[in-house]
Amino acid sequence: MAQVWWIRRDARLHDNPALIAAIEAGGPVLPLFIVDPAFPRSPFFSERRWAFLLDVLRSLDADLRARGSRLIVRRGDPSSVIGALRAEGLAETVFTQADVSPLGRARERAVAEVAPLRALQGLTVRPPDVVHKQDGDPYTVFTPYGRAWRNLPLPTAGDVLPAPERIPSPGDLDDGELPANPEYRHADRFPASEAGARARLTAFADGPIQDYAAGRNQLDTSMTSSLSPYFRFGLLSAREAAVAALQARRRARSDEARRGADTWLNELIWREFYAQILYHFPRVRGASFRPEYDRVQWRDDPDGLAAWQEGRTGYPVVDAAMRQLRETGWIHNRARMIVASFLVKDLLIDWRAGERWFMAHLLDGDPGSNNGGWQWTAGTGTDAAPYFRIFNPITQSKKFDPEGAFIRRHVPELRAVPVDYLHEPWKMPDAVQAEAGCRIGRDYPGPIVDHGAARQRTLDAYAAAREDS
Repeated sequence: MAQVWWIRRDARLHDNPALIAAIEAGGPVLPLFIVDPAFPRSPFFSERRWAFLLDVLRSLDADLRARGSRLIVRRGDPSSVIGALRAEGLAETVFTQADVSPLGRARERAVAEVAPLRALQGLTVRPPDVVHKQDGDPYTVFTPYGRAWRNLPLPTAGDVLPAPERIPSPGDLDDGELPANPEYRHADRFPASEAGARARLTAFADGPIQDYAAGRNQLDTSMTSSLSPYFRFGLLSAREAAVAALQARRRARSDEARRGADTWLNELIWREFYAQILYHFPRVRGASFRPEYDRVQWRDDPDGLAAWQEGRTGYPVVDAAMRQLRETGWIHNRARMIVASFLVKDLLIDWRAGERWFMAHLLDGDPGSNNGGWQWTAGTGTDAAPYFRIFNPITQSKKFDPEGAFIRRHVPELRAVPVDYLHEPWKMPDAVQAEAGCRIGRDYPGPIVDHGAARQRTLDAYAAAREDS
């Protein structure tokens, strides 16, 4: 009988507690990935993310073969697949990385009914039930959570588990076969491998992290780590990333460099905060964290939703970000906030429509972080009183893309528009439109909504929901 390493969101060999525990249990190790037919039926399924994962798994298989093992692929419901392996005398104990999502935890419970299961932590640095108030209740506000997170013993390089040199072979088993990849390009920006993830972490921690605090919100430069797709599928452990941030802080030679490392570590802690929110409050997957905002009267506006999805709202920074999302499967966090605020606060469209769209297109679409980010922007989440936070897309555009480099990159209709009009192209005089080759209403749309009027409409809708609670 073999020890089963059930691979879900931990497609890595470095710092993988589930894999190491399976090896230490003794005997052959069966690295198992299960292609669940239910995947494509989920409203949060992404064909782009699926294509990325398939490449990740092929890379993992090569890494396993270099260590005397290989990936075993099976198709079906996880409990049925593992139950069958158990009945055939091929599975002793199942080792897996514990999940925080309702679906992931339900699968763990189902597998535990057919085989001994050990679900080990590894998705986050701190398990979701470790950082809590003195009375044992989970934190629901980030600032005290982040303070408590930092006050616990911080991880060190000695805590990071090395990749095993050899992995006991699963023996004479049919390997199975991964499905063919959908046609998506991602390798140029996100090489789908553990080696690519770790190399990117090293490159970021050795330099750009120092300027992260000052430059992380700029849309016109590449000042972020771009590691989120790797965290999504566990090609990189959260613990190793946190250690890299702490080491960068210790190496820092200026206050600015220290702030950069601290700020990036804080973003990792935000990820952990939203993971524990999803773990303790699974209802947030379909409802507002703050129930009173489930009473907001959202607008049924399919034309407005389509304009937002397709990047033709007439607000250049919104359109640039939405087109980048469709083209690449990734957008900057500042851009995510801008487009989310526009959908919810300018168009008054239910945040859940935006959450689904992001999950359908983002390479890094993560149930906890995506839901938390949308609810933060919508004002329905864990903040104390954020309903009045409404981003002005023009102000955001001028501040975070002042020369329009980001807009010009993704909205070619506007490339020749002078910077004085680029953030509000509808203000161009006819002569300037003609010279720029961009007629508003023909080559590029005018604004589909007046921001000032939309802002008041949203404040009124939220106020009505609060009065009814």
